[in-house]
Order: sequence, then structure tokens, then C-alpha cells
Amino acid sequence: MKNRGSAKISAKWVPVFSVFSFILGMIITTRMWEAPESNGVHLSNHRRDQELQVVSEDCATKKACFCGSLPDKDVMSEVYKTHEAIQSLDKQISVLQMELAMARSSRESEISNTLATRSPTEGPLRKKVFLVIGINTAFSSRKRRDSVRETWMPQGEQLLQLEQEKGIVIRFMIGHSATSNSILDRAIDSEEAQHKDFLRLEHVEGYHELSAKTRTFFSTAVAKWDADFYVKVDDDVHVNLGVLATTLTRHRSKPRVYIGCMKSGPVLSRTDVKYHEPEFWKFGEEGNKYFRHATGQIYAISSDLATYISINQPILHKYANEDVSLGAWFIGLEVEHIDERSMCCGTPPDCEWKAEAGNICVASFDWSCSGICKSVEKIKYVHSKCGEGDGAVWSALV
Repeated sequence: MKNRGSAKISAKWVPVFSVFSFILGMIITTRMWEAPESNGVHLSNHRRDQELQVVSEDCATKKACFCGSLPDKDVMSEVYKTHEAIQSLDKQISVLQMELAMARSSRESEISNTLATRSPTEGPLRKKVFLVIGINTAFSSRKRRDSVRETWMPQGEQLLQLEQEKGIVIRFMIGHSATSNSILDRAIDSEEAQHKDFLRLEHVEGYHELSAKTRTFFSTAVAKWDADFYVKVDDDVHVNLGVLATTLTRHRSKPRVYIGCMKSGPVLSRTDVKYHEPEFWKFGEEGNKYFRHATGQIYAISSDLATYISINQPILHKYANEDVSLGAWFIGLEVEHIDERSMCCGTPPDCEWKAEAGNICVASFDWSCSGICKSVEKIKYVHSKCGEGDGAVWSALV
């Protein structure tokens, strides 16, 4: 009885043990299959970590080598040298652009003039000279012009000889009246026929148009003469031509020079003063001064600056005062401003004392009159006291 019960209990547990054994076998089998795969993943991850470590160490080694060969101060030195090289390159590019513009303008002007007026047998229209002097004058200034002719400006054959032998061209520059073929224009035509010392400009004369006239003068002179320097001077200023030529020769090798008595006067906003500036607000707060520029009685500019004016003539802004306008046209350019004090000596005794000391002035005038006061009567006296001598310009080294 007892044995039968035991056997009965064992038979009931057989299915349970079978199911348990099946599940256990599945678990063991799965573990056996997963183990190699898991080990493969671990091996792969380990290999990848090793490779990353090798790459990291290699980069670190290269960085250390680079830094060891180029310390921080050497890096800054190289950066500074590179910056200097870039600045130098920018300047060279600016010079090349200016020279290209000059060449283009010269070529276009030559072609245009050739097609218009030159026959096949004629030579080039732009004659190579050293210096072109434009004496600013007006219709009413006949007596001033005669006083200049009688003192420091050669006449007739000597004027032509000065141009041929020394390359110094001197002309009175003047435009036209508002009325075509007026009595004023005919008077200038008659004077030109007598002296042959005028440069007629495509410009309508007027006191408040001096900036435009100056701009036109440089453009006209550049088209007619290929000069190293272009000078503007007023007809009530005394000039020693030999000293002027010698002074300019010292700056002949410089590319862009602006020579004169440099100043920086106040910007005058009041409408009741002589040199009132309507555009005073462009120069900042009230009481500010102008940028540095040469006084308008006399100044010289080199060839490429005159060419720059000629090329950009239509877009150069005109201020109320001609000397301010000229200075404004050079703002932003690589220009050397040369403050030449011998170009603004006073009348005797100032220029006389300097001449006695061996420092003959380039130009003399009275600041109070913006020229020689009563120049028609006084310029001969200034010439006798402060002149360089009639033969000085012929012995000047140009």
C-alpha cells in the first residue's frame, strides 16, 4: 500500500520535471551561444579603445613636437610678420592701381586727342616737362598780370626758352565769361595774341567758383603736359622760379607729394565772415578746425595727384574755399604732406632778411591781404629786395 502511493506520486511529478528540464536546457543552450558573441563584442570594444588611445597619443605627440619647435613668442612673431606683409601688399596694390589709372587716363586722352586733331606726321601732344605753373588770374586783373610779367615771369622768347631748356612752363590760367564771345573774352584773346602766355580753361569765371577752376586747371594741364609737378599760384604773389625748381627737385623721386605751407584753420560757421563754410557741420562740432592743407596762395602737387584729380574730376566735392577743397580731395590717399615754409615768406623786411642770410624764399606775400597788398604798385619793390636775380632760374639744377 505504501509502495503504491509512492509510485503514484512520482508519476504525477514526471511532466513537471520534464518541463523544468526543457526550460533549463534552453537557458543553458542560449548562454552557450551568447557567450562567444558577447566576448566578440567585448573584444571589439577593447580593440577600438586601444586604437583611439593610440590615435590620441599620436596627436598629443605631434602637438607636443609642433609646440616644442615653435614657442608662443615665435608664433606671435610670425603673426606680426604676416600682418606687416599684408600691409605692404595693400600699399603695393594701391600704388599699382594708381599707376594703372594714370596709364589708362593718359592713353585714353592721347587716343582721343589724336583722333580729333593730330595728323599722322605730328608728334605726341603731351610734351614731357619738369614743371607746369598755372597763375590764377581774372578778367579784371590785367595790371596784376603786367606787373608779374615785369618782375619774376620771363616774357617772349625767354618764356619759350625756359620751357625748352628747363622744362618749366608758365601760363596765366583763366576761363570764359558767362556770355559767349563777350568783350571780356575778346580782351583776353587780344592779350594772348600779344604775349602768348595764357591757358584757357573750360570754366565760367566767378569768385565763388575757385574750387571748380582749380580742378579744371589740373585736368587741363595734365591733358596738355606730362609734368613731374603742377603748381598753382595767385597773380599777386612774388615767386623766385630758380628756388622753386630747386625745392621741387628734392622731392622728385617721391610718388605722391603735396607741397606748400600747411595749415589747419578754424571752420567758420558764421555767415557774416569772409571765409564762411556753408558745410561747416561736416567737420564736427562748432569750433573745430579743418584737416591739414596747403594755403591757397601757392602749392605744388606731383604728377599722379594731378592725374587723380583729372580722372575723378566729376565726383570731387567742392567746398567754399579752394585750398580746403584741394586738401579734401587727398584725404584717404597715401599722400605725403610737405610743409615748405619758404613758400609763404612775408614781404620785406621778412623775405629780405632771409635772402641776406642765404635762405632765399620761394614765394612772398602778405597774410593780411592773402597776397601782396597793392601788388601792382608793390611787387616791383618786393622783387628788388627779395628776388633771386634774373639769371638764377637758368642755373638751377633741374
